[in-house]
Amino acid sequence: MAPGGNRGWLLRLVLAFGFAQGAVSMARPAVSYRALALGADERAVGVIAGVYALLPLFAAVPLGRRTDHGRCAPLLPAGVVLISGGCALSGVVNSLWAMAVWSGVMGLGHLCFVIGAQSLVARQSAPHEQDRNFGHFTIGASLGQLLGPVAAGALISGPDMAGSSAGALVAAGAGAAVAFTSLWRIEDRTTVTSRAPQGDRVPVGRILGARGVPAGMLISLSVLSATDVLTAYLPVVGEHRGIAPSLIGVLLSLRAGATIACRLVLTPLLRLLGRPALLTVTCFLAAVLCAGIALPVPVWALGVLLTLLGFCLGVGQPLSMTTVVQAAPDEARSTALALRLTGNRLGQVAAPAAAGLVAGVAGVAAPFVMLGALLLVSAGVAVRSRTPGEGREAVAGARWRARSPLSRKGDI
Repeated sequence: MAPGGNRGWLLRLVLAFGFAQGAVSMARPAVSYRALALGADERAVGVIAGVYALLPLFAAVPLGRRTDHGRCAPLLPAGVVLISGGCALSGVVNSLWAMAVWSGVMGLGHLCFVIGAQSLVARQSAPHEQDRNFGHFTIGASLGQLLGPVAAGALISGPDMAGSSAGALVAAGAGAAVAFTSLWRIEDRTTVTSRAPQGDRVPVGRILGARGVPAGMLISLSVLSATDVLTAYLPVVGEHRGIAPSLIGVLLSLRAGATIACRLVLTPLLRLLGRPALLTVTCFLAAVLCAGIALPVPVWALGVLLTLLGFCLGVGQPLSMTTVVQAAPDEARSTALALRLTGNRLGQVAAPAAAGLVAGVAGVAAPFVMLGALLLVSAGVAVRSRTPGEGREAVAGARWRARSPLSRKGDI
């Protein structure tokens, strides 16, 4: 199967990613609840959550380099095993240090799965299809982020917080294991055997210096930071404004649902505006909407703001993947994607910490102004995010369509 052929593999990858991401999204709040039930204070919970993001940082680039000159598929079941084991064992152990270790294992598994999956999409998609296919791929993440916390909330209740959170973690591990059913024969071996043999490794500095890579990394970091801080601090805003937790849950679900809707219509938006303009417009609008959350608006207006914000934030992740893939040297695309994920993880550690400092000084709504400023910078960077690969993409796409009259079969 040449790149751009039948896309049944992409549908199965979306389903597998949905289960894997859903398990992680279900396990992360469950880990916090279980740690609190075992006697952890806020700092200990923060350390356990930080290990999830920090431990995989050391493995990202080596995994990317390995994938550049080998198969992507082995990372997928390896990631599922680590996610499933990390979730389940976090629910079995009774010490905080062991929970921190297994939280790190879960984070490492998520990193393995995402590097393998993103590299697979880049490798098995025709150049002109990468924006669309990355958009479809990230729908799996959005579905997992939408359903995982809901499932955790349904299972964690009652006076026995330690027991119910442990049950939720074991259930998350079982849910992750379901991803195995979609991973059979998902990689076309001809896309591996046709690749050039391994030569000298491309230096990280050269990858980061390629035009478009820093822009893609910053946009991705900004969008992910906005999503994480929004999830963490909207309940705090709700507490100060007298908004019930149930309504906060609905508001966050509106954001996630709008993100999914955005990715479903990504292709016509790209045809209308093109990648650099679409990234610029959505980052700018997201900056304005983030700042708007800091205003004392009524709940219905907050719902409108969050719906529009979710739609705008849905653009950044898939298009930043394509930006990085097409900007990086051909022999270092997986490493470039791994560097992008490294930036994301650093953002997941730094953004909540910075938001906490800002909130402590200027009030609970101030982090959203900070996020607005970060997204505004990303909008400025996106103006110049056109990569050298975009011209090659158009030529390659035209050639592929000319020789593939049945190319539209198998779309998802």
